[in-house]
Amino acid sequence: MAFELPTDLTPELVPFAWLIGTWEGMGRLGEGEADDEYFWQQVVFRDSGAPYLEYRSESWLADEQGNKLRLLTIETGFWSLAREQHEADAGPGMMPGDIFPVLRSAQDVQELHTDDGFNIQAHIVRPGGVSELYYGLINGPRVQLATEGLLRSKHAKQYASSTRIYGLVNGELFWRWDVSEGNMDLQAHASAALKRVAGSEAAN
Repeated sequence: MAFELPTDLTPELVPFAWLIGTWEGMGRLGEGEADDEYFWQQVVFRDSGAPYLEYRSESWLADEQGNKLRLLTIETGFWSLAREQHEADAGPGMMPGDIFPVLRSAQDVQELHTDDGFNIQAHIVRPGGVSELYYGLINGPRVQLATEGLLRSKHAKQYASSTRIYGLVNGELFWRWDVSEGNMDLQAHASAALKRVAGSEAAN
């Protein structure tokens, strides 16, 4: 499906433009071996006009044909460039920032580009008392993230760290999630290939 990059983005979102929209498709738990279970997933990256993307993911255990069986989890969060905050930025809390963004042009944003891409952060929360802060890189149509900080409630299941990678391949969003429960190295947790839902790039 043809996709046109938005032309009216907040400058800080330009590196993320290819992600914006709604993606749906099938994945597999674990390594994706023959006996690993299937899941159906919808992922939404939404431009709200602020210098960050809103992120939401809904995943359902599914059969091989993609019929949803039961809800696995819902994630919500925010993705943005990782940069120092200035007086003109909004926050903390509801404190308003300046009416003009700190980075006002594509050139301002480009100055943050490193040899490896743009430094980014993603804050992701899901049920079960787990909140993750990821740092990583976005370099063209590829994202690499690793947990920098992780908050668990006292009743949450053991969970120590994780990495996620995303890539745009032939118009599809491929991603993989590896997890450590604390007593082992990172292990394959889930992966999927998602297709963009028609017209979703215009939703903001």
